[in-house]
Amino acid sequence: MLLTISVAASPVMPVARDLGFLLHKHPDRAQSSEVFGGTAHVLWPEAGEERATAALLLDVDTAALQRGRSRGQTPEGFALADHVNDRPYAASSLLAVALGKVFRTALAGRCDARPDLPGEALPLEVRVPSLVSRGGAPMVQRLFAPLGWDVDARPQPLDPQVPGWGDSRVVDVHLRGTVRLADALAQLYVLLPVLDDAKHYWVSADEVDKLVRAGGDWLPAHPDRELVMTRYLRHQRSLVRDAVARLDDVEDIPSPTLLAEEAAEERPTPLAVLRREAVLGVLREAGAASVVDLGCGEGGLVRELLRDPRFTRVVGADVSARELERAARRIGTDRLPDTVAARLELLQTSATYRDDRLAGVDAVTLVEVVEHLDPPRLPALERSVFAHARPRTVVVTTPNAEHNVRYPALAAGDFRHPDHRFEWTRAEFAAWASEVAERRGYAVVVEPVGQDDDEVGPPTQMAVFTRRDGSEEAA
Repeated sequence: MLLTISVAASPVMPVARDLGFLLHKHPDRAQSSEVFGGTAHVLWPEAGEERATAALLLDVDTAALQRGRSRGQTPEGFALADHVNDRPYAASSLLAVALGKVFRTALAGRCDARPDLPGEALPLEVRVPSLVSRGGAPMVQRLFAPLGWDVDARPQPLDPQVPGWGDSRVVDVHLRGTVRLADALAQLYVLLPVLDDAKHYWVSADEVDKLVRAGGDWLPAHPDRELVMTRYLRHQRSLVRDAVARLDDVEDIPSPTLLAEEAAEERPTPLAVLRREAVLGVLREAGAASVVDLGCGEGGLVRELLRDPRFTRVVGADVSARELERAARRIGTDRLPDTVAARLELLQTSATYRDDRLAGVDAVTLVEVVEHLDPPRLPALERSVFAHARPRTVVVTTPNAEHNVRYPALAAGDFRHPDHRFEWTRAEFAAWASEVAERRGYAVVVEPVGQDDDEVGPPTQMAVFTRRDGSEEAA
């Protein structure tokens, strides 16, 4: 199996052979590593100042591959499948695993010797002369083109001497694009086995973690993300559901169309980070000490709250026990110092039901929660939060539906996530917030989060409710 990565000299990297710094492989010598199923060699067919090419050559030990395969994992359903197949020659999950091991540091976007390079988009060419694609050349185009690649995919004939036999499922792939090297490696790591629609090892829940790590920056906005997740996770529905839940913030991901002029710019701060910073700023300004993150999901905001000792009681609340388990893992509850663990509570509850455990706190946050409720359930949320819990401060964030036109991957009328029941315009959100504040004795201010577009407004809108001093609970 062979994969080559070439780069031409450019203003951001005037010496092409500096690709060796990014890959952590010296251009003047070959290197070899033992990987599952064989040996991976990194060679440099060219390493000049104007152009450099690094080649990953995977030499598969077919006997070792056969020994390492369990019954039922043969690539084809016939008796000689272990001995007659394309596994040693055509790129598949074997090459993806080798790429992940050999270029691990580059895949993580680290380069200690040249810390300026990993963030730069480079004019890259990737060649995989023999790649298994179930779906042929059109499938390669379908998966790589939305990520900004110029795709040249040519099907290989079953037998060049017998044209009547037609094309094989093996494709010669040539990709060109201006992309960060770490992004290119991550996309190859995920999409090689996706194209093959097979893996040489058992797929378990750990694969969801791998997919999130490698695809978190580009997969949520991919128009075929469900296909990618389904194939990557070997059609295991429970794992696909987990992956969907963890990659659900489509609006937090920059567009996958990496135009050259955009790719050369500094990568923007993800919207999820901007949103957390905005909410944290409100809570600090309000002087809140006890905070409930209602609908906490995987606990991103809870983790940030715990890092600030001014928040002496932090409650992560969610209706899903599975989400709370993920939050516990993400926060690392088993590793927290006793003083930090004493400030944390994880509670299973619903935003639409009264819960005495949430009453009397200083602040409640609902970060990208309300749009997941059916509209008839909004009055119940209003009563449970603003009338029963009745904190001094309530922070609500939700997508701005008008901004959706700025996401090329979203078709007209589509929501940013399949579980959204509605998405408000700025006027609709402001009207709802104003009516709730009036009924429940709060003052409210609506603020933008993210770049405030002159035409369609910000991607996220945030309402900050402050309880009026001396106000009584409204009926």
